Amino acid sequence: MNPIRFVTVDAHDPHALAAFWAHVTGFTFHAETAPGDTEVLLESPSGPSLLFIRVDDKKQVKNRVHLDIQQESGTRDAEVERLIGLGATVYEDHRDPDGTGWVTMRDPEGNEFCVERTVAERAAAA
Repeated sequence: MNPIRFVTVDAHDPHALAAFWAHVTGFTFHAETAPGDTEVLLESPSGPSLLFIRVDDKKQVKNRVHLDIQQESGTRDAEVERLIGLGATVYEDHRDPDGTGWVTMRDPEGNEFCVERTVAERAAAA
């Protein structure tokens, strides 16, 4: 059994940030969630869900914990472009000429996360 129930994220606008992460992960909003809620839950079909809680203070330093995103198909680079279209920004680019590496990005509120090569890309390189 996985003992982790939620990964909790502080947010100025929990609903808006949860909407971004719903697009990233495919997780779904809890049935009782509404815009303006101070706590917003995105439910995962397997593993920990994401809980966004309203806070007033601004993010000031690098996250001590962050998410690593790995999609099943497509490419890492296409996923980076998709996420930019959703409002993320590139923070640090660690892509190597041989196709390995990752991209550290920031969500719309500045929280860092990494985008890795997809499962398909890793399988093709093996």
